[in-house]
Amino acid sequence: MKPSATNTALLTALGIFLPLLIGSTLANAQSGRPDTRTMTCSAVQSFIQQQGGVVMRTGQNTFDRYVANKNFCYRQQFIYWESVASKDNAKCRVRRCSDTSPWLFYD
Repeated sequence: MKPSATNTALLTALGIFLPLLIGSTLANAQSGRPDTRTMTCSAVQSFIQQQGGVVMRTGQNTFDRYVANKNFCYRQQFIYWESVASKDNAKCRVRRCSDTSPWLFYD
């Protein structure tokens, strides 16, 4: 049985547009994270407070999770201050969870 012209056209269109759709969806998902570099420092801090815990981009290929307070960390984790670059402040202070205590000192 020979495929119809309509079926052939549909398969050709799917072969062309499906990879484009998947590629654009992946790019949008990656760029969907809020970027600290495009926000003011107060907007970054406010956004974190509103969300509680949020993954934010800090560079072209870098991101991390920032939190409003210790309630958004695992029980065994510690919270510490970190600086991220924002639109108006190269050292915008935000909180982050860590598995390592900032008070442990090693010989």
